[in-house]
Amino acid sequence: MYRLNFGEDFWKTYKKLVQGNPLLLKKFEKTLDILSEDPFYPSLKTHKVDTKRNKNIYSSSVSGDVRIGWMFNQNDDLVILILEAGTHSGASQIYK
Repeated sequence: MYRLNFGEDFWKTYKKLVQGNPLLLKKFEKTLDILSEDPFYPSLKTHKVDTKRNKNIYSSSVSGDVRIGWMFNQNDDLVILILEAGTHSGASQIYK
């Protein structure tokens, strides 16, 4: 099992995305649950990406267009640093 640590950038974008959207809130909870068990579980569609804020991180699917950007802690592979949340397009776009 992995421990999840959340960065400040994640909380800012997360709050904007889930505001007024209880279904997306539940999907985030489920995704984070799965991520803590197996970050490469097939439904997460995890792959390496470069985002606007971070280079060479992993992206995991929450739903449709929504993603979580994360990386393994350099000092402890059992800790996942959750860096950002966003989409492929639109105002919340995280990809380059």
